[in-house]
Amino acid sequence: MAEAVIFLGPPGAGKGTQAKRLALELGFRQLSTGDILRSHVARGTELGQQAKPLMEAGKLVPDEIILGLIGQELAEMSDPKVIFDGFPRTLAQAEALDRLLSERQIRLLGVLLVTAPEEELVRRLLGRALEEGRSDDNEHTIRARMVEYRQKTQPLVDYYKKTGHLKEINGLGKVDEVYQAIQKALGLGVS
Repeated sequence: MAEAVIFLGPPGAGKGTQAKRLALELGFRQLSTGDILRSHVARGTELGQQAKPLMEAGKLVPDEIILGLIGQELAEMSDPKVIFDGFPRTLAQAEALDRLLSERQIRLLGVLLVTAPEEELVRRLLGRALEEGRSDDNEHTIRARMVEYRQKTQPLVDYYKKTGHLKEINGLGKVDEVYQAIQKALGLGVS
């Protein structure tokens, strides 16, 4: 059966780490728009060239580019089992994703909102930037991403609350503790 899980939350909340672990355990494919976009930037594709200045300024890449990527990824799967990491980010993307999931008959298992205080998020992202040498993560860009997140992504919380799919997860604490909360929220056996 085709299934999907959506991870929401501000940059640095731990969505990627937890999504990767859940994908491995469930045998799902993790779709991270950030990773897909960075790959296009590194390869210098047309999409990457369009996205690079926006990413460097901490801006969101336009919906039509992101939706094209997601639609293409889903079309290439015969029986999609996916975890969306960092997508959708806007209400328009959420509505378009609902249509895509419906067209492909993909059942949404849950929307996981991973949260943490903003100062903790900034600290984590600056540390990650140093570790990974990521020029798109400096304090100015990180704070711009937080503002952008609050303005454009926060309405998704209300949207998914209304659908009954939203499950809030505290992103503070040990990785294993956060993961157990995610398993419990999705009704999976905690190992």
